[in-house]
Amino acid sequence: MTDSRDFDIVVFGATGFTGRLICEYLHQSYGDEPEFRWAMAGRNSAKLEKVRDELGIDGSVPLLVADSDDQESLDRLAGATRVLLSAAGPYAQYGSNMVDACARLGTDYVDLNGEPLWMKDMIAAHDETARDSGARIVFSCGFDSLPSDLGVHLLQQVANAKFGAPLPRVKCRVKAMQGTASGGTVASFKGTMASVKADPALFADLVNPFVLTDGFVGPDQPPGNEMLFEEELNNWSGPFIMASINTKNVHRSNQLLGHAYGADLVYNEMILLGESKPDAAGGDMVLDMTLKPGEGPSKEEREAGFYDMLYIGSNDNGDSVTVQVYGDRDPGYGSTSKMIAEAAICLAQTPKGHGGCFTAAPVMGEPLRKRLQEHAGVSFTVL
Repeated sequence: MTDSRDFDIVVFGATGFTGRLICEYLHQSYGDEPEFRWAMAGRNSAKLEKVRDELGIDGSVPLLVADSDDQESLDRLAGATRVLLSAAGPYAQYGSNMVDACARLGTDYVDLNGEPLWMKDMIAAHDETARDSGARIVFSCGFDSLPSDLGVHLLQQVANAKFGAPLPRVKCRVKAMQGTASGGTVASFKGTMASVKADPALFADLVNPFVLTDGFVGPDQPPGNEMLFEEELNNWSGPFIMASINTKNVHRSNQLLGHAYGADLVYNEMILLGESKPDAAGGDMVLDMTLKPGEGPSKEEREAGFYDMLYIGSNDNGDSVTVQVYGDRDPGYGSTSKMIAEAAICLAQTPKGHGGCFTAAPVMGEPLRKRLQEHAGVSFTVL
């Protein structure tokens, strides 16, 4: 896995709520002598040392100091590693300079962002530079949007094998989920809403399912913003908070894969609410708007959490494929910290190909899906 750079993986934002969980996972899962060289990075060396000591991580894991407002320090950080894992959000506020550094220096990159307006700006600004340098900039490698990105990828692989063609209609339905958001997610949500308030023209991008597909516009997509009864499922469905980012990433993956899911793909996501019509949509992730960055669910809450999601594909001939994705921890943090850590390892192990701004499926696809099943408590089952 090694080359001339000092590290295989650097975790930037290691003292934040999710960054700390990522470092804890790498330490507990891979021990003091892992198969990769890694380091912890953040703005404050004393806080980094405190987190490393509290987690019982060996002192041989280096601590690197960099600031999201100091481009020179970010260049040094990006130049020292093969993969930069960024857990320092909100990304519109703290992430742009890091993407710039990685794109210029040929450093592979993964993050947890669910900020489509920022992603659109990063693709426009850095995709060509990353193509030239060979950097693979891979966005949204947590709960937004790996279950959907890899779940739809598997579904269409099965459809092509069984029917000789992709299925043009796919929907995600969340069967059950238990989890809470952290202060970082709340800050990202507030930041996106503030951007739209300051520039109402951005609302069109926020609700456009094809905002990340570089000029391609597919067929009209189901809105997913009202409750409806689905006879084939004998269930009411309601709006799902993650749909606005997941659908955009699935359509971008489809484009980057040469429309392997079909140029006519219709895709939406909703959450199942039960056989009887509820008074209001419920059962979604808890979004406590009072939380501040650095705050989030307790260890007990993370371990009690889970998610169970169905991806159902169909066509006019009556052909269908259903894939179940199940995660064994709360979606936003317990599972997300494991998923992005495995994505960083997988990217470090995946031979360099074309550079650019990507989603996970076109770059890592099946290898990442296998890593998540083997290590991260996320199962992908064809039903």
